[in-house]
Amino acid sequence: MAEAPAAGPAASREEEITPADRFSPALAVYFAAVHVGAVAAFAYFSWTNLAVMLLLYVMTGLGVTVGYHRLLAHRSFRVPPWLEYTLATSGVIALQGSPTTWVSDHRQHHFHSDRDHDPHDINRGLLYAHMGWIFFERPREAEHRRKLRMARDLMADPYYRWLDRYHYVPGLAVGAALLLIGGLPLFLWGFCLRLVVLYHSTWLVNSAAHAWGYRNFEDAKGANNWLVALLAFGEGWHNNHHARPGSARHGMRRWEVDVSWWLIATLRRLGLARDVAVSHLETRARGPLARA
Repeated sequence: MAEAPAAGPAASREEEITPADRFSPALAVYFAAVHVGAVAAFAYFSWTNLAVMLLLYVMTGLGVTVGYHRLLAHRSFRVPPWLEYTLATSGVIALQGSPTTWVSDHRQHHFHSDRDHDPHDINRGLLYAHMGWIFFERPREAEHRRKLRMARDLMADPYYRWLDRYHYVPGLAVGAALLLIGGLPLFLWGFCLRLVVLYHSTWLVNSAAHAWGYRNFEDAKGANNWLVALLAFGEGWHNNHHARPGSARHGMRRWEVDVSWWLIATLRRLGLARDVAVSHLETRARGPLARA
């Protein structure tokens, strides 16, 4: 398991980032199909299906917010390798791409927030920032070079290199298991509907949390949006996050509910998380965050 890289000049130079400008029919078909499945799920409602959907939503959602985002993308805390891989694998089951792709996109977003090389630049329109950008991809070699610059710590790790190639396998395996155990109804709820709700919860951070809400920090990008925060386990406190991206806690006011932080704080109390970086409203100044 490699250490996180410093943000060097090579990673941040705009001219080295190839735009994602190739429309992918395969991605369009996939997202259309999973949305159709999500709508069809309501014809098969049961409390069991709902419970399975919610359980997987929480597990895979926290895999993205805690694993992909706060641990891998920002290294705001550290955990033992087995737990890091567990969190990352939970994120993989959300089918939002490999850890290397997700982390590259997110680090690039922070380097170029709301500018041309932001993968989901809000200035290109709310719909583009929300989900339009998902349908475009880079040539394979250009994407590989981007990952080596933006996520070289993950690309140095054999497990993450494997997931980079086979990231769809765990998620599809869960879908197949749901189909075998509960037939079409459980598949539609636990796979299609769960993924669609989680997709839009994640995408709302890129769209709604850059368009609507309040700011604790006027000189930082993004907005604090309570609805997005509730749906995305605390990720909606996006202005706080842009102000202090290295902080493991995004909810900085008492009433800013941050479920992802609750999990990280619990792991710290259990002795499983260490070097946890935490920012407060009064520690806005740039510089290293205190870790405990």
